[in-house]
Amino acid sequence: MDSKRYLPVAVLFGLVVLVQIVISFTGTVYLLTQVTMAAYYSLVVIGLCLLLGYAGQISLGQAGFFAIGGYTSAVISTQNLVQWVDTPLVKGLLRLGMVVERQDLYNNAIVSVSPWIAFLAAILISIAVAFLIGLPIVRLRGHYMAMATLGFGIIIYRIVLGTGFLGEADGISEVPGFKLFFGLEVNGSLPLRIQNYYIAWVLVTLAIIISINLIQSRIGRALRSIHGSDEAANAMGVNTSRYKLYTFVISAVFAAVGGAFLTHYNGGIGPSEAAVMKSVRYLAIVAVGGMGNLWGVLFMGVLLNFLSLRGYFGTFDDAVFGTILVSIMLFAPQGVLRIQRLQGWLKKLKA
Repeated sequence: MDSKRYLPVAVLFGLVVLVQIVISFTGTVYLLTQVTMAAYYSLVVIGLCLLLGYAGQISLGQAGFFAIGGYTSAVISTQNLVQWVDTPLVKGLLRLGMVVERQDLYNNAIVSVSPWIAFLAAILISIAVAFLIGLPIVRLRGHYMAMATLGFGIIIYRIVLGTGFLGEADGISEVPGFKLFFGLEVNGSLPLRIQNYYIAWVLVTLAIIISINLIQSRIGRALRSIHGSDEAANAMGVNTSRYKLYTFVISAVFAAVGGAFLTHYNGGIGPSEAAVMKSVRYLAIVAVGGMGNLWGVLFMGVLLNFLSLRGYFGTFDDAVFGTILVSIMLFAPQGVLRIQRLQGWLKKLKA
């Protein structure tokens, strides 16, 4: 194992621990809620960084995949099967742990599908949808792919906004917690704030490790050649369509995982998570962090989402992210956190 490759990951987790300690000692534990949510949103931008920064594909449909993950998990885990509890099928599923018994806020008995099954279904559906729309879309280039994924995002938004069993404009509430291993549970309750903070950041760390391994592998080299020139990559024998499709699917899975976990953490999900401006926000974060710069994208993803969740942008939230995107495209198309740019600034300061 190349220790240098994973040294930044160790530093990242050290910073995560340090932030939690500082927040706890300063009596501002309530901030962990927004930091945890920002971590889940960061999963989306990490996947988009792979797609945009390495495969050179512009997607405005990441919010759609986030919503697919969240809504699928919410719908499946909130369906009450209590009227069928005496049937052989439900009894068998109860014994297997695929169906669980619990109580709602009013102590009414509920029998529902395990969040584990709901989560797996969310991932499988996101993979299937990504393959279905990715097969024709990845053959498009530049603004044509952006327009196609924008259309996909709009479709998902209108579906969740206008479908009765998806809650329409109200969304889905009373989503149960997601019980993991060793007594851990994805749940937004106050006593579990610190626990959930670390759960979210373990997920982000895993996403970063997967991304680093992908970038440093043969697939990563192929993606960089595609980003440089499709024609040249094809001439060298690289199956550009296949690699673009795989990256598109990976980015969709990252978004769906973030959507599913955040839904269980918040106890619900609404149609705003599928809004087109959410996809514009993710694109703006990748642009400002530096396309192809995982660490820059992660840092800006956490920072900007945290500020947004804390309400610092007020009613101008969407306008701020739109302004960021336009400004970056005009004045710093490589992002403000590119290593080369920082090195240049440091040289100027030394001079």
